[in-house]
Amino acid sequence: MMKTRKSWREKLADSKDLPRVERIPEGMAKMWGTGTLVIPAPKEVDRLMRQVPRGKVTTINGIREALARKHKATIGCPITTGIFARIAAGAAAEEEAEGEKTITPYWRILKSGGEINPRYPDGVAGQKRRLEAEGHKVKAKGEKFFVENFERFLANLYDPEAWTDRLDP
Repeated sequence: MMKTRKSWREKLADSKDLPRVERIPEGMAKMWGTGTLVIPAPKEVDRLMRQVPRGKVTTINGIREALARKHKATIGCPITTGIFARIAAGAAAEEEAEGEKTITPYWRILKSGGEINPRYPDGVAGQKRRLEAEGHKVKAKGEKFFVENFERFLANLYDPEAWTDRLDP
């Protein structure tokens, strides 16, 4: 019997007993330092992504910082946060394909330096179109695309009211 592949929404719903705060592993300490790291739940990353309003953006590092603050950890896990953001983006694309109007605005989540993430649904072209429709200017630097002056449009993910209303599972 062939195993069926999980949908992005099924992956998003699977919390895997997360979130969890643990010591930064030795192998990561060289790059990230010592202290604790939060391994977020997929839905937690999705909820933060949903907080970014039209016309604003954030970076994956901004999401990691907000998660670390929420869980009183030194850092948010760079690996799982990125993976879960990709899962949230895939789930949003599935929802949109089925006619859902309010989806996670994954195109507003940029890589460091304001770079558009080419691994998100619709690729760079689709995200560029969505970002420009929201008033952003996107420019190419070599093979990569960046939101111009993205720092001026960063969403505030640190609103204490938002934690209680939307982030606690």
